[in-house]
Amino acid sequence: MKLMTGNSNLPLARAISAYLEVPLTEALVRRFADEEIFVEIMENVRGEDAFVVQSTSYPANDNLMELLIMIDALKRASAKRITAVVPYFGYARQDRKPGPRTPISAKLVANLITTAGADRVLSVDLHAGQIQGFFDIPTDNLFAAPVMSADIRSRFGEKNLMVVSPDVGGVVRARALSKRLDNAPLAIVDKRRERAGESEVMNIIGDVEGRFCILIDDIVDSAGTLCNAAAALKEAGAEDVVAYVTHGVLSGGAVARVEGSALHELVITDSIGNQEAIKGAAKIRHLTIAPLLAEAIRRIADESSVSSLFD
Repeated sequence: MKLMTGNSNLPLARAISAYLEVPLTEALVRRFADEEIFVEIMENVRGEDAFVVQSTSYPANDNLMELLIMIDALKRASAKRITAVVPYFGYARQDRKPGPRTPISAKLVANLITTAGADRVLSVDLHAGQIQGFFDIPTDNLFAAPVMSADIRSRFGEKNLMVVSPDVGGVVRARALSKRLDNAPLAIVDKRRERAGESEVMNIIGDVEGRFCILIDDIVDSAGTLCNAAAALKEAGAEDVVAYVTHGVLSGGAVARVEGSALHELVITDSIGNQEAIKGAAKIRHLTIAPLLAEAIRRIADESSVSSLFD
């Protein structure tokens, strides 16, 4: 097995490497004066099972190009099989046509990864499950719910828990977490989005009075939805509100917004390498998914079941 990484999330790649006890393959990933990306693999990879760890987070286009070029370099170096390990799959929110003359960029990116030479894709909590079908190669979509539920049990197990979806579209995700928490009751925040990046909370479906609410989502970007939902839950009598989100994009003033919100805590995974952005933030905590990804990588390499990770 060969484990390789670009520049998007070195801490996560190193944690995966340490878990597997497989050193990161030495590679040169640099830019020319005009920001053109150049990759040179410094080790022999002929006939190897290669895994490229690279989130396509900010700067999304640079990190995506790094991934594509690394895959191409491995293919031309005669790697036996190439698996693109993309903890955070950027462009996933563009998974359908929301209006006329708009692209389905998630499908385009899937085509690019396949054309570059990837034989398999491994990702975590894709924004929409159907994105798996955008790829014409095997695609494994891991779930962070087991990691989150273990953390919730250890920290808030004695509380009167209620799982809350911040919108109607996230009910399936919330229900899956609820099952892992001994079928904790479920509530839904009904909201109306007036414009991109802004949300207005309308009402709450479910009785949250006296409950310790766990908001669950896959992506937190501007954090407007989460903060508005937390405020609405507190107004409805919730004891406290903690949010668990897989991908912490946290763009613009999101960190400051979370810090000034009604949220007791926001827990994000390390799928995106934004440690500097949240340094000093009292309400934001990291939860690692390195063991989850590493175990999936091991199972792919051993040709054993990945789905049994979630049994």
